Amino acid sequence: MVELFSGLRPRTFARLITGLRREGVDRPLRGRPWALCFEDRVLLVATYWRTNLTMRQLAAVFGVSKSVAARVIEDLGPALALRPRARSPRGAVLIVDAALLCARAPLAALWNQLLPSIW
Repeated sequence: MVELFSGLRPRTFARLITGLRREGVDRPLRGRPWALCFEDRVLLVATYWRTNLTMRQLAAVFGVSKSVAARVIEDLGPALALRPRARSPRGAVLIVDAALLCARAPLAALWNQLLPSIW
């Protein structure tokens, strides 16, 4: 089920959960408890990013309201986002928004490469 929704293998998903818990993302909060357990909240965010479903569709899949789905994404999204790397290896090719870009491209060449896709 995890692989179907998030695209992550169960072992990778388990390592992700362990790493997030180690960072303290699953901290106990005051107030009303979450409607979903931590693993399901992480799966909801991963599913949202992978499938780009609407909040209404995500809510139906996970059995929660639209507002709960939106709050989960708002709460866990920054914790799941990639941390910036100090440097990329020389000659590396980075995939950004499904566009292939050379890691050491001059700014003008990069701008000319992206400009046609914007218009």
